[in-house]
Amino acid sequence: MRIITLPLHPTKYSCNVYYLLGDWNKLDDVNTLIDAGVDDYAISQIDAVTTGIGQKKVAQIIITHDHFDHRGGVKFLKPKYDPKVFAFNKGEFIDIQVYDGMQVRLGDTEGIILHTPGHSNDSISVYVPSQGVIFTGDLPLMVSNNRETYTLSYYNTLKKLLELDFKDIYPGHGNP
Repeated sequence: MRIITLPLHPTKYSCNVYYLLGDWNKLDDVNTLIDAGVDDYAISQIDAVTTGIGQKKVAQIIITHDHFDHRGGVKFLKPKYDPKVFAFNKGEFIDIQVYDGMQVRLGDTEGIILHTPGHSNDSISVYVPSQGVIFTGDLPLMVSNNRETYTLSYYNTLKKLLELDFKDIYPGHGNP
């Protein structure tokens, strides 16, 4: 699986958008976006990537949580590429409601959807065991100071993630 971090919008607040492709651009690869960004900025970046003859540029989009900077681009990407859109909660443009433990094809490999509340109740992460990577959306992974308070669901999420075997974290904001 190839992971391409699409460039951030230069003037608008947005999230990281990850473009997942198979290593060899085979017909059965499922080209996937993790999050959609805030607007249509990702389209020119996606169109510049070679994805193979006969493949959909974007077959599916997985939204890590329902905040504007992660899902806003769906309304532009959906008419352009006609992808299936996955999210934890039902909503506009959502085709498939995900659940904890759900398996999904990502490029040429398999991933697992994990319900990871902490940033929001509908937060999900996407774990790819064969690659040792996890896409965490806006799940806070550092405690900034001892004056912060965190919910029990956040602590339970951290305990859940500590049981996984990964070497790389792809966050919703900041560098992988």
